[in-house]
Amino acid sequence: MKNAVEPDRYEEFVRLFARDEWALRVFVRSLVPTWNDADEVVQEVALVAWRKFAEFQPGTSFLSWLRVIARFKVLSYRRKLARDRLVLSEELIAVLADEAEDESELRQRERAALEGCLSKLSETQRRLVAVAYAAGTTVKDEALRLGVKPGTLYMRLNRIRQQLLDCIQRTLARESTA
Repeated sequence: MKNAVEPDRYEEFVRLFARDEWALRVFVRSLVPTWNDADEVVQEVALVAWRKFAEFQPGTSFLSWLRVIARFKVLSYRRKLARDRLVLSEELIAVLADEAEDESELRQRERAALEGCLSKLSETQRRLVAVAYAAGTTVKDEALRLGVKPGTLYMRLNRIRQQLLDCIQRTLARESTA
């Protein structure tokens, strides 16, 4: 019977970790000097999280749980590099970790609001936003394709950006009063 449970546990862990890995990396990077340091710490966090996955309470925030493990791993990493003058004090790491967690949660709410606001745009508006931010494409190329002046398309894009900003701010304001 144990073999039947293990694949499900493994798949659940991989799904949760893959979903939250980037946010974890950003959190850890805010606490260590370089991305290489962050990679090393995140690997350690992944190993500990897998070993302790049975202790994770379903229905709670997996990312918050990973961040607790990450704090301890960062402190351990810091001790290992104690002679390096770029190492931060434990107190400063705690303050930075708290701030990074708050910032990360805000960014997640902003990203969700942006997705909702993007879905309210017309197909033409969404395509223009996609062109503006996609690698290898330019607004000038899209203007040529549509047969309009690039300046006209830039003005449309700026109106769409303002529309998105207003929508995101309204969405976040509604969330904070709810």
